[in-house]
Amino acid sequence: MPMEAAAIEALIRETFPEATVEIRDLAGDGNHYAATVLDASFAGKNRVQQHQAVYAALKGKMDGAAGELHALALQTGVPEE
Repeated sequence: MPMEAAAIEALIRETFPEATVEIRDLAGDGNHYAATVLDASFAGKNRVQQHQAVYAALKGKMDGAAGELHALALQTGVPEE
């Protein structure tokens, strides 16, 4: 079952309420998205750790064949001041 961009953003914002979040539907099918997540909590974390934190925020929505979200291309970082 496809997910809407707003649902993905809501899940991310639960964990990162102060983040800048942008979700883009890449294929128009509700299964392939790109997300940019910029949050101060990523300071001092490498890219893998940042991505793991975002995936954890999705609460299993990308887990295995039964996941609601098939693909999410991530860009993460710390916001510029």
